[in-house]
Amino acid sequence: MIPALPGDIFHQGQVLNSTWTIEGVLGRGGSGEVYRAKNLVTGRVVAIKVLAAQFSGDEGYLEMMRREEAMRDIVHDAVVRYSECSRSAEGHVFLVMDFIDGPALSDVMVTRRMEPRELLILAHRVAEGLVAAHARGVIHRDLSPDNIILRDGQAERAVLIDFGIAKDTVAGARTIVGNQFAGKYEYAAPEQFEGKAVPASDLYALGATMAAAARGEIPSAGETPAEMIRRKAEPLDVSDLPEPLAGLIRWLCAPRLSDRAPSAAAVVARLDTLLKGQAQSPARRGAGNMARSRTKGGGAWLIALLLVAALAGGGLLWWQFSSDRLPLVEPWRLEAQAGPPPVLAGQAPNQESADRIAAAFTTAAGAAAPPETLPLARGMPAPGWDEAMAQLFPALDGLRGWTVVAEGLSVAIAGAAGSQAERNAIATRLQAWAQAAGFELELNLTAPAMLMPDPVAALLSSHAACGPLTSDIPAAGVPESGTVTITGSLPDAAAQAALAEALAALLGTRQLRLNTELLSPSLCLIRAAMAGLPDAGLSIRLTEARRAEPSLTGIFRPGDNPVADVLISPELAAASGAELWVALEADGAVHHILPSMENGETRLNQIGQDEGALRVVRVLWPNDATEAPLGSVAINVNDEDFGKAGLFAFISQGPLFPERRPGDESAASFAEALTALRAAGDDPILGATYRVLDLRS
Repeated sequence: MIPALPGDIFHQGQVLNSTWTIEGVLGRGGSGEVYRAKNLVTGRVVAIKVLAAQFSGDEGYLEMMRREEAMRDIVHDAVVRYSECSRSAEGHVFLVMDFIDGPALSDVMVTRRMEPRELLILAHRVAEGLVAAHARGVIHRDLSPDNIILRDGQAERAVLIDFGIAKDTVAGARTIVGNQFAGKYEYAAPEQFEGKAVPASDLYALGATMAAAARGEIPSAGETPAEMIRRKAEPLDVSDLPEPLAGLIRWLCAPRLSDRAPSAAAVVARLDTLLKGQAQSPARRGAGNMARSRTKGGGAWLIALLLVAALAGGGLLWWQFSSDRLPLVEPWRLEAQAGPPPVLAGQAPNQESADRIAAAFTTAAGAAAPPETLPLARGMPAPGWDEAMAQLFPALDGLRGWTVVAEGLSVAIAGAAGSQAERNAIATRLQAWAQAAGFELELNLTAPAMLMPDPVAALLSSHAACGPLTSDIPAAGVPESGTVTITGSLPDAAAQAALAEALAALLGTRQLRLNTELLSPSLCLIRAAMAGLPDAGLSIRLTEARRAEPSLTGIFRPGDNPVADVLISPELAAASGAELWVALEADGAVHHILPSMENGETRLNQIGQDEGALRVVRVLWPNDATEAPLGSVAINVNDEDFGKAGLFAFISQGPLFPERRPGDESAASFAEALTALRAAGDDPILGATYRVLDLRS
């Protein structure tokens, strides 16, 4: 678990729906957070995915949550189990699922390259999970290293997660190509770029994931839609990968469906054969080793006979084994690369040096066995050269994909570090090595350039027309391969496009996700005036008069009768002198619901009713409500006026404004009054929230 932050949605010890107690934070993202929790009755440990407040009413995000929850009918150990989808008292939609203890494949890729047999085992396990999902008519569509968890770090216990992607509705997301594309384009099948997804699309993603894990890096799919589509039409290049892994990936990632693996079950069957074959291979290799041992034994016997003959003949043959007859090599050269596959080539002055260099290389490259012995030769450029080369390889620690080319007393080293700080540390270490050994050193070390939060925050401030825009950039920055998520509200699609264009220069190759809500200009004015107000403990529940269940989306159509309740936490309701102020904005005008000309009572201890631990105050009523108080408001959606209306609620200590506002006023006037109130320095507001009523035809 990671440290808690003041802005977290849930806190340690909090109990959800009288069932789940929060134990800590597992992860955070632009649209929500994931927590570890325990069932108070059974003690079962689970993971809870929760949407942030601004997305708990977004239909696109809710559809993804519903899709995941529907996966609970799939029962297989390689597929995560889902329990329920619910909503907290504060209005946050959350999803309960199995807690899988282990790293994501994407995290493993950062630390090491997986061995070919381990990858075959992993592919077998994931394919078994896909068999179960496909049998239920479910296509994952977003299979990638970050959606595969290795339970207890074991490939044979891998679990597929995140089945929620139905369609990414976030404007500006780099994972979108076409209105119906869903997935990460580095792993997506060619047909997904045309808005189509079939079971074989998941098999393509499985193959691309195996290739990425074998190389330890995310594949490049291109920078533009045209380039992506062109690359997807070409076979995946696996020339650097060993068989049978390369053949399996070619089969899984064939661009044409007719050439691709026909089903997940067929993949399981092929992997059964491959893994059984590999399980027999040590015996075959052992037989080969015995054969080679016998050959070497015969050679040794022949050499002994020649030596006896040479001694008997006065040493006529001894010169053939004298070291001064080794071949002279000029220039003296040694080449090494981490791989895959690892490569070591060049010369050594004697067998002891060859073994020492090979052992150091094997450790640094993470190779399973030493490479072929370096051939012996004369021509070493300086005494101690061989010892210096053996000392070089440990100094490469932390460098990925490195290559070393030594020629004479010049050495060129290239590779990639995980961060700028790591690059600097490795460069300092190598420079010290070169100076001590007397080598001329050429370094070509790369590191991801980090995008820091301050320049992005300054740009967002200039575009914040509807209250603050925030990013998820950590203090340490985001590398070039990372993703930046922007959250907040904007007045229209043009403002959204302008923000994306302005961010492009800063982000470079980083992916952008705009999790922004589009509001009318008048709603924007009020939202901007509310910026920074506390929203904990206060929410608005929307329903339709003829239906009991809450409207999570806030979408209403002609003939609907929206009903609204303000839900207030016990802490806010018990605050000294707490009062409620409610206003409805539509078409640029603000109508004050509470207090109104007919009803001036706003004290929480005098209005509303208790619903469990919450205080609930109804502010929009059904048309036929007989218990509605004087001055109550009921609205109907007609077939002419469409758009977005905003319902705003404020809890204040005493009256929100010193004087009663007019029954109706402009949004600009209300926003100006709210801004002036807060600027006066005696802000009485304890909490504020809003919901959008999306009126559609």
